[in-house]
Amino acid sequence: MSYSGDSLQRPLSDSHYTRAPNPANPGEGGPYNNGYAAPPPRKRISPWIKFGIPVAILVIVAAVVGGVLGTRHSKNSSASSTGSGDGSGSGPSAGDGGGNSNVQGVFATSTDAYFLPVYPTKANNALYVAPTFTPSASASAAWPADTFSPATPEMTSVRPDRPRLLAPAYKWAALPDLIQKDVYLKSFHNRILNNATQYLQLPPVKYVLDGGSGILDISREVKQRIKAYSYAYRMTKDQKWLDGAWAELQNAANKGPNTFSPDPSDAWNKGHFLDVAEMTAAFAIAYDWLHDAWTDDQRSSIMQSIIDNGLQVGLAAYNGASYGWWTGRNGEVISGNWNCVSNGGMVLGALAIIDDDQSGVAAQVLAKAVPNAQANCAKGPSSDGSWTETPNYWYFGTTGHAEMTSALMSATGSDYGLLTTNPNFNLTGLYHMYVYGMTSLFDYADHGPNKYSSTANSMMFYATAYNTPMYMLHQRDRFDAADPTSMFWYDPTVAGAWWNGLPLDHFFNDPETYWASMRSSWTDNKGLYIAMKSSKLTGHQTHGDLDCGDFVLDAMGQRWAGELGSGDYLSTDYFTSEADDATRWLYYRKRTEGQNTILVGAQNQLAEEAAPTFQFGSSNTAQGSDPVLQLSSDSTAFATTDMSTAYGSGSSVKRGIRMLNGRKQVLLQDEISTTDAAVMWRMHTNATISLNGATATLSLGGKTLQAQILSPSSASFEQMDPVRLSSDPPLPSGQSDQENKGVHVLVINLPAGTNTIQVLFNPQWDGMSSSDFVTPNNVALDNWSLTSH
Repeated sequence: MSYSGDSLQRPLSDSHYTRAPNPANPGEGGPYNNGYAAPPPRKRISPWIKFGIPVAILVIVAAVVGGVLGTRHSKNSSASSTGSGDGSGSGPSAGDGGGNSNVQGVFATSTDAYFLPVYPTKANNALYVAPTFTPSASASAAWPADTFSPATPEMTSVRPDRPRLLAPAYKWAALPDLIQKDVYLKSFHNRILNNATQYLQLPPVKYVLDGGSGILDISREVKQRIKAYSYAYRMTKDQKWLDGAWAELQNAANKGPNTFSPDPSDAWNKGHFLDVAEMTAAFAIAYDWLHDAWTDDQRSSIMQSIIDNGLQVGLAAYNGASYGWWTGRNGEVISGNWNCVSNGGMVLGALAIIDDDQSGVAAQVLAKAVPNAQANCAKGPSSDGSWTETPNYWYFGTTGHAEMTSALMSATGSDYGLLTTNPNFNLTGLYHMYVYGMTSLFDYADHGPNKYSSTANSMMFYATAYNTPMYMLHQRDRFDAADPTSMFWYDPTVAGAWWNGLPLDHFFNDPETYWASMRSSWTDNKGLYIAMKSSKLTGHQTHGDLDCGDFVLDAMGQRWAGELGSGDYLSTDYFTSEADDATRWLYYRKRTEGQNTILVGAQNQLAEEAAPTFQFGSSNTAQGSDPVLQLSSDSTAFATTDMSTAYGSGSSVKRGIRMLNGRKQVLLQDEISTTDAAVMWRMHTNATISLNGATATLSLGGKTLQAQILSPSSASFEQMDPVRLSSDPPLPSGQSDQENKGVHVLVINLPAGTNTIQVLFNPQWDGMSSSDFVTPNNVALDNWSLTSH
């Protein structure tokens, strides 16, 4: 049956939960969005409107997360908007002025239903060159050279002038002129000021202990406001921004007219250290960026809060306090977002006050934090660039890493190996680009909390750090780019089209994170996208699913096969273990039956034993300068995996997925042999399903996709609800699974034995007749090649 947007997008205020971690429970605290984190489609709006006020922030953050299972029509368009705007779909050259926009190459003309940029359909060869940094006539403005370049950088020896964190004084001085010359900077600037104006109309952020264990959302909202206020004051010198920042700081320091924390001795909730780290970073930015504007008493007050509520708590964590599990102990590497965010907050706090601090705690924290980040945070990306947790936790981890590294470089002149300790860190921007489909992320596993202060602007920082301009070009068109960090990480000399020369397909080849991404275009959001993962199931900071063989499918602007996302982070033992018998694997969204893969004997895949192999082939089609890509009929890509180890002895399970017919159709093929266990093929979709034996017609967002079983001839489709197949073993006492409203499961049931399942997906493209579709041969997976079909 069909569904409305309201039936799928539960009000986010009803789903804010956190869970305090411990060494055996290293999960991210914070809210989940019922698994459906992308906003419902809405009328196109310009990407150059402001980010939005806190009332709308939850929706904005949700858009960054992705995780949509298809098109959702909102009954309340204002609730799904990122803020006010004329909705004209015009780019910054139209909305923000800027005399040289015609030579900068402002490509995006609007955003689509999923907040993704929409590009013109005609190439401009003079602008759409390969990505480059070039201080030439095409970019008349550039950052001046930094004169601070110590021969032997030391963490405790900082640049003499302020600000020193992220945005040194020379960049602040150059910014007003650059804003007038660069339409992107002007657009970002205007949106940041609009945000600050909206924040000023609201009372200071109220302390809310989310789920009884965390204030992560609160800390991140404070940080977001402080960044906006601090930026606005430095750019305008208007006293109202300084007053707004001070009111927010006083409130969060328990020094305002209203009590912030019920426990002044633990004001920032050290048991959930992310809260401490984000609040420390907020106070550090306020202390540094507004240093000259504060009175002596104000500076002293802010510094004392940083020391008492932040750095002293951090020092105890490094020295063995129980809540410091994220530092890694006994040789354990904590490579996920926890380490990056936590160390990042401590580094910013210490660098902000290092030369004013008489207690010595700042120097002690730096001596602990930077080596700890080298050993842990820097290992966030695996050898292929994939974030070791999930695509959504990439945002938190890279934001923490980029802010920390940028602050060290701007304040002391060195990154201390945070950019080079992991020789493959530079690939993580590529991961972010390929993991995004035509509607949203290939959002496997947990989504994490709301993003608030975490964007993808680390792409801009990494673009310069790794001399990869396409990262900057890719991010500058995104709706989440307007943040004070973008004002200083953006390089106005960047030019070209980020897609020019970029292959459509990529195989991420680390066994810990095996997955493949394939698409029909980088610029046509209504094209075809498939991705499949089949990797080890442990070692992902307890954020993974039992999902070998899991896939997503986008076509015609809809997500036809998608992900359910996070479970309830407050569920009993949700983060306790990744072992085969872990309670985590009792919850539907984490179980194998909750994924788009094969279920054998109605049992979960084996978490500890899974060691799938993966093969990939591609015609290596790359997009050129033209935003309209013309594909040849032999342009293709495929991925195959042997995931038998995930099912134990007695079962052989292989899967392959490939693009057909010039990337217009998709074939999913499974070769399965079991001795005594029945087999179930499962796919989750938001589409309305009409069944006719071996054919399933899926309808979504006014579009249609037909799924046809080619093999075995006796098989037929069925439809099921997205709930556990059996209550045995039962969920922990008092626990229940979340509802998955609007979601249906397309199923094929087969008895034990040897079977080849072939399912052909035929999106009903506009202008394509039935005779234009092809029916592939039945080729064994081991014999798949670029020309086998």
